[in-house]
Amino acid sequence: MSFIKKIGGAFSASYVELTQKVSWPSSSELTNSAVVVMVASLIIALVVLGMDKTFETILGFVYSRIGA
Repeated sequence: MSFIKKIGGAFSASYVELTQKVSWPSSSELTNSAVVVMVASLIIALVVLGMDKTFETILGFVYSRIGA
């Protein structure tokens, strides 16, 4: 089998897999998943912000006591 036929077979198999074997989410499922990801990202960002501000305050206090 030639290299070109192997490539064509691979593309054909990929097409069949994507059109017949993959279960694609519906529009509402996709929207719900996107909302969940955005909310989770926002919560994680707020937690990281809180940790950053807490450490900034603690280190500022420590440095002011040390006199650095």
